[in-house]
Amino acid sequence: MSQFIVSARKYRPDTFRSVVGQLSITDTLKNSISSDKLAHAYLFCGPRGVGKTTCARIFAKTINCTNVKNGEACNECESCLSFNKGTSMNIHEMDAASNNSVEDIRQLIDQVRILPQMGQYSVYIIDEVHMLSSQAFNAFLKTLEEPPKHAIFIMATTEKHKILPTILSRCQIFDFNRIKVADIAEHLKYVAESESIQYEPDALHVIANKADGGMRDALSIFDQIASFSSGNITYQSVVENLNVLDDDYFFQLSEAVFTANVSQALLILENILSRGFEGGPILDGLASHFRHILVSKDVQTIQLIEASENIQQRFAESASKMETAFIFDALTIINEFELSYKSSQNKRLHIELCLIKLSNIKAEQEKFELLKKKLA
Repeated sequence: MSQFIVSARKYRPDTFRSVVGQLSITDTLKNSISSDKLAHAYLFCGPRGVGKTTCARIFAKTINCTNVKNGEACNECESCLSFNKGTSMNIHEMDAASNNSVEDIRQLIDQVRILPQMGQYSVYIIDEVHMLSSQAFNAFLKTLEEPPKHAIFIMATTEKHKILPTILSRCQIFDFNRIKVADIAEHLKYVAESESIQYEPDALHVIANKADGGMRDALSIFDQIASFSSGNITYQSVVENLNVLDDDYFFQLSEAVFTANVSQALLILENILSRGFEGGPILDGLASHFRHILVSKDVQTIQLIEASENIQQRFAESASKMETAFIFDALTIINEFELSYKSSQNKRLHIELCLIKLSNIKAEQEKFELLKKKLA
């Protein structure tokens, strides 16, 4: 049996150009390498799974490459080859989550004094640096402020606010963003095609949305769905496996309340609740759905919807049917019911009342217009 390698490892970027969704950061790092203007300490911060440690490793490899071209490592020199094999003596990684004591930092400080055996720099990557104790941070301060010329520190964290200001002031800080849904979906498409896995574009967008801006999470979910669906990733298989609320439910609900079909709206709600979904996500999803319909009113703003072209087209069709006034009133009502949802005693009745009120919008608007005419 061949050894399976998870996609998050197999397709981990090994060059700056292959990093997804962090162009401004990778360009800055490449420029600093090309111009030979390297700082002694860097702090990479941002959500999990967005490329902090990956960029730290690529950066560490590239600054020791003997044949750098346009800020990228050659992957051919002795330094690059030893890094790719995991045998480089110039790059040291430390997990601060499990090595967070003063003694661990003192050992690191002693190691920093040793000159690199190959290349120009010894690079120390400290992951989850916010986990260091206050005493460990204080012990690290002097070395971080005045390290040997051959030493470069790259620290990564998901919680920058936990790091001492005295540490922050000694680092160049790079804030990594959540990766856009479209960028994640495009990368998943590349992985699927590389692995000869059949897929539906809408299915990849659902996975990308579920990952919440993290590429590692997206690839883990991708592997899970690929196994579940036997290599044929369909929209339905993703929705079933991840137990996410299908957009189709919200299209049906919005159509039912727009046509004042209360009975149909309550039946759709019953179907959703029977699948085990709570009322909070239903109201939140309904609010997002009407927001998407509103932005679909204008061709220029429809790009604000992070969804596949097929779903965007469905929102555009809904927007062409609904008046802007109806959408505004619907958003106002849903927002009011969301705010009062937690304090309600009967959660189901609370959502049902929301749907009934949404179904009554057009009748209320007509009454208001008649009253205006009488008063005119």
